[in-house]
Amino acid sequence: MFDLIVRNANLPDGRTGIDIGIEGGRIVAVERNLQAQAAEEIEATGRLVSPPFVDPHFHMDATLSLGLPRMNVSGTLLEGIALWGDLRPIVTKEELVDRALRYCDLAVTQGLLFIRSHVDTSDPRLVTVEAMIEVRERVAPYIDLQLVAFPQDGYYRSPGAVDALNRALDMGVDIVGGIPHFERTMGDGTASVEALCRIAADRGLPVDMHCDETDDPLSRHIETLAAQTIRFGLQGRVAGSHLTSMHSMDNYYVSKLIPLMAEAEINVIPNPLINIMLQGRHDTYPKRRGMTRVRELMDAGLNVSFGHDCVMDPWYSMGSGDMLEVGHMAIHVAQMAGIDDKKRIFDALTVNAAKTMGLTGYGLEKGCNADLVILQASDTLEALRLKPNRLAVIRRGKVVARTAPRIGELFLDGRPARIDGGLDYIPRY
Repeated sequence: MFDLIVRNANLPDGRTGIDIGIEGGRIVAVERNLQAQAAEEIEATGRLVSPPFVDPHFHMDATLSLGLPRMNVSGTLLEGIALWGDLRPIVTKEELVDRALRYCDLAVTQGLLFIRSHVDTSDPRLVTVEAMIEVRERVAPYIDLQLVAFPQDGYYRSPGAVDALNRALDMGVDIVGGIPHFERTMGDGTASVEALCRIAADRGLPVDMHCDETDDPLSRHIETLAAQTIRFGLQGRVAGSHLTSMHSMDNYYVSKLIPLMAEAEINVIPNPLINIMLQGRHDTYPKRRGMTRVRELMDAGLNVSFGHDCVMDPWYSMGSGDMLEVGHMAIHVAQMAGIDDKKRIFDALTVNAAKTMGLTGYGLEKGCNADLVILQASDTLEALRLKPNRLAVIRRGKVVARTAPRIGELFLDGRPARIDGGLDYIPRY
């Protein structure tokens, strides 16, 4: 007798008509025609069942703060940083917690159950850190939340930032962050990468740096990050987020850089929505696309995952907590529209991102945690195209969210009365 059986599911790897048996919060059977009963059964009716979506790069302390204290008129990264700098000294722990919890509610309905959030440590009060640690504890039953100590104003550039970052780590923040391209000089940026990697090595922590989020092809801190990763023995535990300067670098330099990154086992986290919005702002035409070299990095064997980065905050006035929206943009910006390309994009929202976050028990195989999402689509390609409703979101074997299917009604002679956007209106590959 199982706790739950999901029947007739299509899986991301192409298997169809699969039953998933769940007991004790874990997947214990994945097979066709599972001969068993359960306390509850969900009929997937040939729809896609996926592991939950994973966001390895987000700013939860700023989310839903759009318009405070004013709007970002220029729409630039630097004005967004300045706006956040104005808001940060006056924000309270209570409002930080409230906004973050409301975003987590939205995330669960979107099947997003794993989030890594950068937490600004530039304010010596560390109210942001206190708030996000409380949020991490409160959402633990339904979202795994990792926190990065992020010196938004620069590790060396901002007075007191060195001490504040160390205090944040002492308080229980999980990961060492940085922003070397925002230091006053390239030399300071290089020094910050070395110092932060040393801290991570001494404390036994991972590293996740905002790195080279700029159009400047001479911003090459990812080279330093890869080298220091190897020096300190941090291979596989380091992520370089954004890396947008790579879209402007010359091909010869990149031909040397990518093998170094692969040797260091760097996890790469582009943020397609934000990168396409904020980069290329100084260009007239031709205008640069603003995202790192996703295809080339994937082809070189690096682990590439995508982040949402921002939702309705000083940097980005849009966003929905939907990682499929992120993947949808990635397809366009990276020009990865082939069938195999789209499968790799979907992996970047799920299994690759889970690897970036070091998750254990993630997936749809026997023995994995019973965390899964039923989507109103037949396969991963259609999920990326349609961004469909999440019919059920399951955490440790229990349904934590449901959304009704999107059904269109027609009133046309001789045509169907109803259109199921997830199954009826699809091409046949």
